[in-house]
Amino acid sequence: MTEQEIRAVVEQVLRQLGQDTPARQSPPPAEAGDPLPDISAVDLRRQYLVEHPHDQAAFLAMKERTPARIGTGHAGARYRTETMLRFQADHAAAQDAVFSDVPESFLQEMHLPVFQTSCENREEFLTRPDKGRVFPPDTLNKIAAAVPKNTQVVLYLADGLSSSAVTANAANILPVIHDGLAAAGLRVNDPFFVRFGRVATEDQIGAATGADVVCVLLGERPGLVTAESMSAYIAYRPTVGMAESRRTVLANIHRGGTPAVEAGAHIVDLILLMLEKKASGTDLPV
Repeated sequence: MTEQEIRAVVEQVLRQLGQDTPARQSPPPAEAGDPLPDISAVDLRRQYLVEHPHDQAAFLAMKERTPARIGTGHAGARYRTETMLRFQADHAAAQDAVFSDVPESFLQEMHLPVFQTSCENREEFLTRPDKGRVFPPDTLNKIAAAVPKNTQVVLYLADGLSSSAVTANAANILPVIHDGLAAAGLRVNDPFFVRFGRVATEDQIGAATGADVVCVLLGERPGLVTAESMSAYIAYRPTVGMAESRRTVLANIHRGGTPAVEAGAHIVDLILLMLEKKASGTDLPV
C-alpha cells in the first residue's frame, strides 16, 4: 500500500471509532500530503470511548481527576484500535525519553555549560547507576571552579532518566528559580548541565563547592502518562554518602502536573526556608 492509502485507512478507522461518542476528543484530520494526526496529542482526561454509556457525565467527572486509562471502551474482548495506538505511542515516547540525549543545540540555546559524570555513554549510564552518581576528579574540579566562591545556592540540570523532561521544562523553570533567588538577595550560580547525571551528583557538587543549598532538576523515569516529568531534589549542605531522607523533593513537574513556572516559585520558597531553618528533607519543619 502507498502512504496515501495507509493514511486513508487509518483516518477511516478513526472516523468509525468516533460514532456515538460525543465526548470524544481526537486530533484534527490531516490534510493531503501532511503527516498522520498525532494521536498522542489527545488529552486522555477528556477522551471517553464507551459507546451508549449509562452515566457518561459521572465517568467524565472521574476522568478529570486522573490520567488513568478508564472509559476506553472495547471491541469484543479487546482494546479499541485507538486505545491500542495511543498505548503504543505513549510507550514509544517513554522509550525515546530514556534512550535519547538532550540535544546539544538545546543546551547551547540555553547557554548551559556541560559537565559529564563518569559514564562514557547512555548505555553505561543505564546499566551502571553508580557511575552516574560521581565525577572524574578533573571534572569535579572544573565544576568547583565554575561556581563563584561564597555561592549560597548551586542550581543545575541533569538528564536523569528523561531527556524529554529537560527540553520540555528547563526554559520555563530555570529563570524563575534563578531570578527568584537573586531577587531575595542570595548568591546563586549561573546554571549548568550534567550529562548522564543522577540525583546523588548533588552530594559531590555540594562538597566541592561548599554551597549551603544544592538544587538539581532532572528528568524522572517516564511512564505511560507522561515522558516529560521533572523533579527537583534539594538538599541543605549535602555530603557524600548522606541519607536520602535529607533531600527535599518536588516531583511531577510537567504540563499535566505542577506547571514548571509554579514549581519554580515553590522551589524558591523551599530554599529560603532551608536557609532559615538550616535543614532539608525530613529535618525541615513545614
